[in-house]
Amino acid sequence: MFLSKLTVNVTSREFRRDYADVHRMHRTVMSAFPDASQQHAARQAHGALWRLDTAQRGFILYVQSHTKPDWTPLPRGYLTEPARVRDLQPVLDAVQPGRKLAFRLVANPTRSIHTEGTPGQRGRGKRVPHRNPEKQIEWLARQGERHGFVIPIAANGQADVAPSSTPTLRGHKNDKQKQLITVEPVRYDGHLIITDPETFTNALLNGVGRAKAFGCGLITLALPVASPA
Repeated sequence: MFLSKLTVNVTSREFRRDYADVHRMHRTVMSAFPDASQQHAARQAHGALWRLDTAQRGFILYVQSHTKPDWTPLPRGYLTEPARVRDLQPVLDAVQPGRKLAFRLVANPTRSIHTEGTPGQRGRGKRVPHRNPEKQIEWLARQGERHGFVIPIAANGQADVAPSSTPTLRGHKNDKQKQLITVEPVRYDGHLIITDPETFTNALLNGVGRAKAFGCGLITLALPVASPA
């Protein structure tokens, strides 16, 4: 498994276009992998997940994948420095039961509501975002039950995680601009405790929640710095 760190050039015209349309950003990410013409199938085949983090002077684009990417197809001037690609085997090796680790996750916490249908019938379920921080944490706790981790309690008696809103992601699913994409991501920063290593490893590899093609679902972990011998 690989993690790419891409320091983007915010003055790049191509990046600004990608930033304005999350589907274009998805296509740019997938340009680093074979068979990019079938983007959604290729994303799953290569295990591609991505996240755009704010940095002191702009943005850092993180891309995780099962396949080692080739970033040479990026437009000239898209990055301010060469892409950094590292092997994530040390992260996988750190997945041990009971281990507590700092993490960051940008996810798409949603719930289903039923719209009005014909008389005597319930309408189809519609996905709507959780905007209440407590509900966002509850959503993450449920994901933890499914994906082999729990959120511990901090010294203040609250869950040791801080959800924060991030800019809404928008775009179009095709060039004719008929299918609108709207995602309201939430960034989670905090600590987790691994309860089921196999299930949690699967979550690391494949992501958590919806909108994985659009910058959500990638869990990154901060491993403790080893003390000098």
